[in-house]
Amino acid sequence: MLVLIIGPSGVGKSVVLRKLKSRHPEFVFPRSATTRERRPGEGNDLYCFVSDAEFDSLVRGKKVLEWAVVHDGARYGTLVDEIIPAIEDGRTVVREVDIEGFHSIRRHTLFSGVHPRFPLRSVFILPESREQLIERIRKRSPIAEEELTRRIASMDRELKDASLCTAQIVNRDGKLEDTVLEVSKVILG
Repeated sequence: MLVLIIGPSGVGKSVVLRKLKSRHPEFVFPRSATTRERRPGEGNDLYCFVSDAEFDSLVRGKKVLEWAVVHDGARYGTLVDEIIPAIEDGRTVVREVDIEGFHSIRRHTLFSGVHPRFPLRSVFILPESREQLIERIRKRSPIAEEELTRRIASMDRELKDASLCTAQIVNRDGKLEDTVLEVSKVILG
Protein backbone atom coordinates (compact mmCIF):
# COMPACT_ATOMS: atom_id res chain seq x y z
CA MET A 1 0.00 0.00 0.00
CA LEU A 2 0.90 3.65 -0.23
CA VAL A 3 1.02 5.69 2.98
CA LEU A 4 1.10 9.47 2.70
CA ILE A 5 2.53 11.60 5.49
CA ILE A 6 1.06 15.11 5.47
CA GLY A 7 1.26 18.12 7.74
CA PRO A 8 2.16 21.79 7.84
CA SER A 9 5.71 23.06 7.57
CA GLY A 10 7.58 22.77 10.86
CA VAL A 11 5.36 20.09 12.41
CA GLY A 12 8.12 17.44 12.36
CA LYS A 13 7.32 15.27 9.32
CA SER A 14 10.99 14.90 8.30
CA VAL A 15 12.06 13.80 11.77
CA VAL A 16 9.23 11.27 11.93
CA LEU A 17 10.21 9.93 8.49
CA ARG A 18 13.88 9.57 9.51
CA LYS A 19 12.84 7.56 12.58
CA LEU A 20 10.50 5.38 10.48
CA LYS A 21 13.33 4.69 8.00
CA SER A 22 15.67 3.53 10.74
CA ARG A 23 13.05 1.32 12.42
CA HIS A 24 11.33 -0.11 9.35
CA PRO A 25 13.85 -1.06 6.65
CA GLU A 26 11.06 -3.10 5.06
CA PHE A 27 9.24 0.11 4.07
CA VAL A 28 10.06 1.84 0.79
CA PHE A 29 10.78 5.58 0.91
CA PRO A 30 10.64 6.77 -2.72
CA ARG A 31 12.65 9.59 -4.23
CA SER A 32 11.12 12.71 -5.76
CA ALA A 33 11.90 13.92 -9.24
CA THR A 34 13.08 17.53 -9.16
CA THR A 35 14.31 20.18 -11.55
CA ARG A 36 16.27 22.02 -8.86
CA GLU A 37 20.04 22.07 -8.94
CA ARG A 38 21.89 19.40 -7.01
CA ARG A 39 23.46 20.78 -3.83
CA PRO A 40 27.15 20.13 -3.05
CA GLY A 41 27.61 16.60 -1.72
CA GLU A 42 24.04 15.59 -2.53
CA GLY A 43 23.61 12.08 -3.89
CA ASN A 44 20.70 10.34 -5.60
CA ASP A 45 19.15 8.88 -2.44
CA LEU A 46 16.40 11.50 -1.95
CA TYR A 47 15.98 13.00 -5.42
CA CYS A 48 16.05 12.03 -9.05
CA PHE A 49 17.52 15.17 -10.63
CA VAL A 50 16.11 15.95 -14.07
CA SER A 51 16.12 18.82 -16.53
CA ASP A 52 12.99 20.86 -17.28
CA ALA A 53 12.61 18.99 -20.57
CA GLU A 54 12.91 15.61 -18.82
CA PHE A 55 10.32 16.68 -16.23
CA ASP A 56 7.95 17.78 -19.02
CA SER A 57 8.41 14.35 -20.59
CA LEU A 58 7.63 12.61 -17.26
CA VAL A 59 4.41 14.62 -16.91
CA ARG A 60 3.35 14.01 -20.54
CA GLY A 61 4.08 10.29 -20.14
CA LYS A 62 2.01 10.11 -16.94
CA LYS A 63 5.10 8.98 -15.04
CA VAL A 64 4.32 11.20 -12.03
CA LEU A 65 1.35 10.73 -9.70
CA GLU A 66 1.43 14.42 -8.78
CA TRP A 67 3.76 17.37 -9.09
CA ALA A 68 4.07 20.97 -8.00
CA VAL A 69 6.16 24.09 -8.43
CA VAL A 70 7.80 24.92 -5.11
CA HIS A 71 8.68 28.39 -3.79
CA ASP A 72 12.13 28.38 -5.42
CA GLY A 73 10.56 27.81 -8.85
CA ALA A 74 11.78 24.22 -9.14
CA ARG A 75 9.32 21.42 -9.83
CA TYR A 76 9.01 18.32 -7.65
CA GLY A 77 7.03 15.20 -8.51
CA THR A 78 6.06 11.80 -7.12
CA LEU A 79 7.44 9.20 -9.54
CA VAL A 80 5.13 6.32 -10.49
CA ASP A 81 8.14 3.99 -10.96
CA GLU A 82 9.33 4.67 -7.41
CA ILE A 83 5.96 3.62 -5.94
CA ILE A 84 3.81 1.26 -8.02
CA PRO A 85 6.37 -1.57 -8.59
CA ALA A 86 7.06 -1.70 -4.82
CA ILE A 87 3.34 -1.90 -4.01
CA GLU A 88 2.88 -4.60 -6.64
CA ASP A 89 5.68 -6.52 -4.86
CA GLY A 90 3.62 -6.38 -1.66
CA ARG A 91 5.70 -3.66 0.02
CA THR A 92 4.56 -0.62 1.96
CA VAL A 93 5.59 2.70 0.44
CA VAL A 94 5.78 5.74 2.73
CA ARG A 95 5.81 9.16 1.10
CA GLU A 96 5.73 12.71 2.45
CA VAL A 97 3.59 15.05 0.35
CA ASP A 98 2.10 18.49 0.72
CA ILE A 99 -1.66 18.92 0.95
CA GLU A 100 -2.05 19.46 -2.81
CA GLY A 101 -0.10 16.25 -3.48
CA PHE A 102 -2.35 14.40 -1.03
CA HIS A 103 -5.46 15.58 -2.87
CA SER A 104 -3.99 14.67 -6.27
CA ILE A 105 -2.97 11.18 -5.19
CA ARG A 106 -6.18 10.37 -3.30
CA ARG A 107 -8.16 11.29 -6.44
CA HIS A 108 -5.82 9.39 -8.79
CA THR A 109 -7.54 6.45 -10.50
CA LEU A 110 -5.02 4.00 -8.97
CA PHE A 111 -6.06 4.97 -5.43
CA SER A 112 -9.68 6.13 -5.70
CA GLY A 113 -13.12 4.77 -6.47
CA VAL A 114 -15.19 1.99 -4.99
CA HIS A 115 -12.50 -0.64 -5.66
CA PRO A 116 -9.17 1.16 -5.99
CA ARG A 117 -6.34 -0.79 -7.57
CA PHE A 118 -4.05 -0.01 -4.62
CA PRO A 119 -4.79 0.74 -0.97
CA LEU A 120 -4.00 4.21 0.36
CA ARG A 121 -3.59 5.40 3.93
CA SER A 122 -2.83 8.93 5.00
CA VAL A 123 -1.47 10.33 8.25
CA PHE A 124 -1.79 14.01 9.06
CA ILE A 125 0.79 15.16 11.61
CA LEU A 126 -0.72 17.89 13.76
CA PRO A 127 0.93 20.41 16.08
CA GLU A 128 -0.15 20.62 19.72
CA SER A 129 -1.40 24.11 18.95
CA ARG A 130 -1.16 26.80 16.31
CA GLU A 131 1.11 28.81 18.65
CA GLN A 132 3.45 25.84 19.14
CA LEU A 133 3.88 25.45 15.39
CA ILE A 134 4.56 29.15 14.89
CA GLU A 135 7.23 28.97 17.61
CA ARG A 136 8.82 25.88 15.96
CA ILE A 137 8.98 27.68 12.61
CA ARG A 138 10.64 30.69 14.24
CA LYS A 139 13.19 28.52 16.08
CA ARG A 140 14.17 26.47 13.00
CA SER A 141 15.87 29.34 11.23
CA PRO A 142 15.61 33.10 10.89
CA ILE A 143 12.51 33.94 8.89
CA ALA A 144 11.11 37.20 7.55
CA GLU A 145 7.70 38.26 8.88
CA GLU A 146 6.28 38.11 5.34
CA GLU A 147 7.41 34.49 4.96
CA LEU A 148 6.07 33.63 8.43
CA THR A 149 2.70 35.16 7.52
CA ARG A 150 2.63 33.11 4.30
CA ARG A 151 3.44 29.89 6.19
CA ILE A 152 0.78 30.56 8.84
CA ALA A 153 -1.86 31.11 6.15
CA SER A 154 -0.75 27.89 4.44
CA MET A 155 -0.87 26.04 7.78
CA ASP A 156 -4.41 27.26 8.47
CA ARG A 157 -5.55 26.01 5.03
CA GLU A 158 -3.83 22.63 5.49
CA LEU A 159 -5.23 22.03 8.98
CA LYS A 160 -8.77 22.27 7.57
CA ASP A 161 -8.12 19.12 5.51
CA ALA A 162 -6.66 17.00 8.34
CA SER A 163 -9.99 15.22 8.84
CA LEU A 164 -9.80 13.85 5.28
CA CYS A 165 -6.85 11.67 6.29
CA THR A 166 -7.01 8.12 7.63
CA ALA A 167 -5.46 9.28 10.91
CA GLN A 168 -4.52 12.51 12.65
CA ILE A 169 -1.60 12.33 15.08
CA VAL A 170 -0.44 15.16 17.32
CA ASN A 171 3.35 15.57 17.47
CA ARG A 172 3.80 16.78 21.06
CA ASP A 173 6.98 18.53 22.20
CA GLY A 174 9.32 16.03 23.82
CA LYS A 175 7.16 13.07 22.74
CA LEU A 176 8.66 12.21 19.33
CA GLU A 177 8.92 8.51 20.20
CA ASP A 178 5.18 8.41 20.94
CA THR A 179 4.43 10.12 17.61
CA VAL A 180 6.59 7.65 15.66
CA LEU A 181 4.93 4.72 17.45
CA GLU A 182 1.45 6.04 16.61
CA VAL A 183 2.39 6.57 12.95
CA SER A 184 3.87 3.04 12.82
CA LYS A 185 0.61 1.59 14.21
CA VAL A 186 -1.43 3.34 11.49
CA ILE A 187 0.93 2.07 8.78
CA LEU A 188 1.01 -1.50 10.08
CA GLY A 189 -2.76 -1.37 10.62
